[in-house]
Amino acid sequence: MTHENHISYTFLYTVVIMARNTNGKGFSLKDHLFNEQKVRGLGDRFAAVDVNFNAEIFVEKVMTTLPVLELKQRVVCITEGLEAQLPKDFKKASKIIIKALPPPLDPTKTDDDFGDFIFAPLGEYVVRNGLRKNNVATSLATLQEITQRFSMEDSIRYFINTFEEDTLQELESWIGHTSYHVRRLVSEGTRPLLPWSGRLNIPVSVPLPFLDALHADGTRYVTRSIANHMNDIAKIESDLVVQTLLRWKKEEKQDVMELDWMTRHSLRTLLKQGHSGALELLGYHTKPKITVEQFSLSSDSKKIVPGDPLTFSFTVTAQKNEKLMIDYVIDFVKANGQTKPKVFKLKKIDIQKGECVEISKNHRLLANATTFTLYPGKHRLTLQINGVQHESLDFEIKE
Repeated sequence: MTHENHISYTFLYTVVIMARNTNGKGFSLKDHLFNEQKVRGLGDRFAAVDVNFNAEIFVEKVMTTLPVLELKQRVVCITEGLEAQLPKDFKKASKIIIKALPPPLDPTKTDDDFGDFIFAPLGEYVVRNGLRKNNVATSLATLQEITQRFSMEDSIRYFINTFEEDTLQELESWIGHTSYHVRRLVSEGTRPLLPWSGRLNIPVSVPLPFLDALHADGTRYVTRSIANHMNDIAKIESDLVVQTLLRWKKEEKQDVMELDWMTRHSLRTLLKQGHSGALELLGYHTKPKITVEQFSLSSDSKKIVPGDPLTFSFTVTAQKNEKLMIDYVIDFVKANGQTKPKVFKLKKIDIQKGECVEISKNHRLLANATTFTLYPGKHRLTLQINGVQHESLDFEIKE
């Protein structure tokens, strides 16, 4: 893992939330999260608890370069400003950091309480200055405090990779912590595929006992992390996830509705892939007794330009009572002319024996999608029901 990766999944999620709440007109995320007012507020906190910390010099040093930097670079810039002011002795510096922290995040909330990004540089500071054997205990105690103000899921991963035994032992002791932010960190920090973060050196099975203990947590912020963690594992060891979820179901430690939600969220990748064990766990037959007919594209959808809708319809008739998860797959043309499939959710239905259901969909093919670029050429649309692909139709995207 390198310091270039040091921004958390929380960042990604927050970007989405902020984007939804703005029109994108003149909004700068990096300026919103890290600006002079935020930097000055951080400096004042340190000056209030350390007579040797000069807030004015700190702000001046940081703001000299911060405005021209990108978001990740701003975290490093603020960290360097702290390093210039705090004691070189890490243990002394960590005491000051803890004293400078605001009160913990509202304990009455149960979800979506990310804290203030201005505290992200504190995690960077701990990694840069405390990642040494004689500082492990102090570093982990400091991260435990900071994560109650802003998630330290990325910072903790450096300690897992460098001091595996000590860090995992400490994480185990946090499972029963009164703060759900600390409990969440046990799961989120050990995720094998945490976005925006470097990879862990440990096998995916190593943190599983943590998830076993935490899966019955009563806080959605924690259970969402566990479900995301399980979805990560599913991309590496799919059968392990299905087996674990089956075991949790039998143990009956978690509320039934919450575990159902966690199970669906944990299996979302496997369901798109048509994994038989995942489908069966949720009650879907991999070979449903159905007939799919009249699958067709509207006349306008056979040749379309970006921005137009792809309109299709079909009927499903059941020979027996069935529970159906209906998806559709579009094979998108890439820049090199090859195609890559992308699965989209369509509908979940319970269909009775002899029943015929008509289904239609308008899928707008955006010209300026943020996740991929549309290229002209021959594309393919395929129905997928309970993980099994049915008929396919071709359509063309024009220039």
